[in-house]
Amino acid sequence: MTRATVRRRVVRLRGAQRTPQPDALAAEEPMEIRIGGEALTVTMRTPGHDFDLVAGFLVGEGLLHRREQLAALRYCAGSDQDGQNTYNVVDATLRGADALPLSAHRTLLTTSACGLCGRDTVDAVRTHVRFKPADDPLTVRPEVLYALPDALRAAQRTFESTGGLHAAGLFSATGELLCAREDVGRHNAVDKVIGWALREDRLPLTGHLLLVSGRASFELTQKAALAGLPLLAAVSAPSSLAADLAEELGLTLVGFLRGESANVYTRADRVIGD
Repeated sequence: MTRATVRRRVVRLRGAQRTPQPDALAAEEPMEIRIGGEALTVTMRTPGHDFDLVAGFLVGEGLLHRREQLAALRYCAGSDQDGQNTYNVVDATLRGADALPLSAHRTLLTTSACGLCGRDTVDAVRTHVRFKPADDPLTVRPEVLYALPDALRAAQRTFESTGGLHAAGLFSATGELLCAREDVGRHNAVDKVIGWALREDRLPLTGHLLLVSGRASFELTQKAALAGLPLLAAVSAPSSLAADLAEELGLTLVGFLRGESANVYTRADRVIGD
């Protein structure tokens, strides 16, 4: 199996001094995702929790929303020059899944008009969302939100050795960390968390919180909504389209979650104080 980190010799510069020493880098390798033997996409990822990654990716594409729809996951033969399996090809067998992934739908929108506008993008996601974040009765106290980044950082084992990974964490409404995943891509980290939840038969993620270590993009908001999450928090800024989608679907979007401060962009009524 491949590893999440790779050792490499570097020359460290400090003032006029040059010191050769070993360093740890976050591994990045391609992974091909297949459905029923047919290639769907290739993503660059940090090896580890690959089955979670594939399951979460398929949830985020609107192809899965229940564990029983995922019949099987397996590594396929993808060999290096020495004939060893690279574990970089995963095939998913689905049952009762939807036929057209969201990425294909967005491609159709782009090629059938003069471009992809925000309204069409939001509408495309809304038609795929099976759950209703707007109806989720979740409430959360500010102090619970403030504690999330430290809890996630404490679980980032590979980040501590490389400093080069994004992270995503799934929390209960009281701030209990249920699942943390790391990856060179923030989207992959979220897919790994949501894929874990699908395989554990936890979807929809009613009453749960998702924290991401970077910014909150439209795609991450999409993934959260398709998993039934009522709250997405990020330590950095959200995009305007992420806020539009969150408002449309009734999802609470929190940004700049640092120390004891945060901005709540949508559905602030879920964040309650004394």
